[in-house]
Amino acid sequence: MGNSREVVVTGGGTGIGYAVAAAFAEAGDRVTVTGRREQVLAEAATLLGARPVVFDAADPAAVESALGELPGRVDVLVNNAGGNTDFLDADGEGLAGFAAAFERNLRSNVVSAALVTHALRERLADNARIITIGSIAARTGAGSYGAAKAAVEGWNVSVAQQFGPRGITANVVAPGLVGETEFFHGKLSDRRREWLIGNTMNKRPGTVEDVAAVVTFLASPAAGHVTGQVVHVNGGAHLGK
Repeated sequence: MGNSREVVVTGGGTGIGYAVAAAFAEAGDRVTVTGRREQVLAEAATLLGARPVVFDAADPAAVESALGELPGRVDVLVNNAGGNTDFLDADGEGLAGFAAAFERNLRSNVVSAALVTHALRERLADNARIITIGSIAARTGAGSYGAAKAAVEGWNVSVAQQFGPRGITANVVAPGLVGETEFFHGKLSDRRREWLIGNTMNKRPGTVEDVAAVVTFLASPAAGHVTGQVVHVNGGAHLGK
């Protein structure tokens, strides 16, 4: 794939997505970052030397409309868009509110990755790489968010099977606690943070660079026989088996 790869990173404006995009840009790849917030994305793209394409990855019509702006060939697709929508939206009343909140996390984390991957399926080059950001929550639990990230792992197996004959790999990178992101939206208490760090073996939170390093390895030619896997990046807080 060389140094002229076309890389698409969804949710590339901040946090892990930005760090992943930066790693590819520094390697000389052509990077497209996507996201919902136009100003945030434009500023990130300027800093990265990347191309911004604004759309909501969980909205089929928005993905369809954005296809004309996305690369005609994709060598690396990083499905990073998502997050725990429970931190953003209060539950409504009764069962209808519960269902709506549950479905928000599924749309944000599973449907988004599936939609973008499906939309770009015919643009994926032979030996391309599909990498989806999961979460330790798929194994340790976190309500609808944990359920959504567990579903991402099951969906990824199907993607690996579907595209494998073309040399395309599909893997999930599942971080534990990571600092320097907007994930908790100010709702992580000091006590909870210390507890999460205490669960690690190396007694520190992860960094966005820790996650980006694993993503770039999985995107490399060296990882051509690694597919259908969940790679845990959590300091030993959960042992993937």
